[in-house]
Amino acid sequence: MRNPRLHLPFSVVSLASGAVAVLVVAYIGLIAVVMSYAALTVEFSQSVRNDEAVVASLESAYLAGVARITSTDYAAAGYAKPLAEVFVRAESVTALR
Repeated sequence: MRNPRLHLPFSVVSLASGAVAVLVVAYIGLIAVVMSYAALTVEFSQSVRNDEAVVASLESAYLAGVARITSTDYAAAGYAKPLAEVFVRAESVTALR
């Protein structure tokens, strides 16, 4: 009688251990990718906060300048209102031609 067992050219245990090794390496790689993504996300959010602080300081300086300009007494600075407003039509010659 013939032996009905199937003989494979490789061991099932070695195949399973190889698959486990590949999966462990893939798992470690995925953990490294996720950790680097998290670090980049935190770094980006910190840079956004820093940029917001810079914009806020520039905006504060701008608003202080605008407040200083609008509170200026132009009559005391020597400016006077025009006596008459006149519309002057210009020729169609421009500096770009």
